Amino acid sequence: MSLSAAPPPLGIVDKIRRLNIGLIVLLIAIACIGVAALYSAGRGPEPWAVAHIKRFGMALLVLLVVALIDIRVWLAIAYPAYAISLLLLVAVDAMGKTGMGAQRWLDLKLFQLQPSELMKIAVILAMARYYHFLKPENVGKLLWVIPPVLMIVVPVGLVMVQPDLGTALMLLFGGGAFLFVAGVRLWKFALGIVAGLAALPIGWSFMREYQRNRILTFLDPDRDPLGTGYHITQSKIAIGSGGLWGKGWMQGTQSGLNFLPEKQTDFVFTLWTEETGLAGAALLLGLFVLVLLYGYAIALRCRHHFGRLLAMGITITLFLYVFINTAMVMGLIPVVGVPLPLVSYGGTAMLSVLFACGLLIGVNVHRDVQISRGR
Repeated sequence: MSLSAAPPPLGIVDKIRRLNIGLIVLLIAIACIGVAALYSAGRGPEPWAVAHIKRFGMALLVLLVVALIDIRVWLAIAYPAYAISLLLLVAVDAMGKTGMGAQRWLDLKLFQLQPSELMKIAVILAMARYYHFLKPENVGKLLWVIPPVLMIVVPVGLVMVQPDLGTALMLLFGGGAFLFVAGVRLWKFALGIVAGLAALPIGWSFMREYQRNRILTFLDPDRDPLGTGYHITQSKIAIGSGGLWGKGWMQGTQSGLNFLPEKQTDFVFTLWTEETGLAGAALLLGLFVLVLLYGYAIALRCRHHFGRLLAMGITITLFLYVFINTAMVMGLIPVVGVPLPLVSYGGTAMLSVLFACGLLIGVNVHRDVQISRGR
């Protein structure tokens, strides 16, 4: 593999000047909304708001470091990062910590690590490297689609065992979208869809009872309003009662009276919308849209294939985070447990999102670097 930089090489000052300050400001604004929502959820700075601020501060430093590291370093370690993430997923299935009916975390004493969050980034890195070095004439050939499909399917299977349907769907849909961006032809997606539909009975048999109930509740929300349908029913009531301008910060009744479960994680968007109304929801979603536009612009501006693919993959992943979370709390899709980036409470998810954004900004910083496509 031949890797060479375009002269003259970027100095640290030049790299800092290329940091996307506008994107960083957007991320800080979204995190501030998260702090406000979590403060309201806890009716004070504890137990969530202060911890959210500390985690964001540390993760923001990680973002800056990642963005300044030469993009060719991430290219070189893409496969090892994927392999390590895969081993961590296996470790979770073997000796992971169980919480709320799922075995998703590794207890590292100092903190708890959720490897499935890291895998979302590792898959993008590995696939971006794969397609960077793949000859253009081989992109559309079925034989060369098999390796990236396996890169997606293997972690999806390991994550489903935990079980974590939300992350599995993100890996599956994100990987599929990446294949489309990379140039895989549409008829192969049709073939995959047919195969997926044929495998539905098998997938249904492997699902836990609560996962089946979530899907059945999505199809018929009124089948068990006090049981499996309780979460989504209360979420819809809270969102609808917010109206145009909301009930006011810390004045939400569904969240304040604890009718709304998991208000600090999966349903934090519901809490925010109840208290700030359609206007507040539009503001938050508008900030996310601007972040996605930044990602798309960075991908278009990059001069090397690896960076373009990496930026598009990260942008797709961020979109899936936002879409799945907001769609599930509004009852448009089954509840699958996907956090809202930088707003929901959770350390590993925040770290993985800001790490990904660091890679995204790093693509822009190193957009002119020359990376050979030869092996």
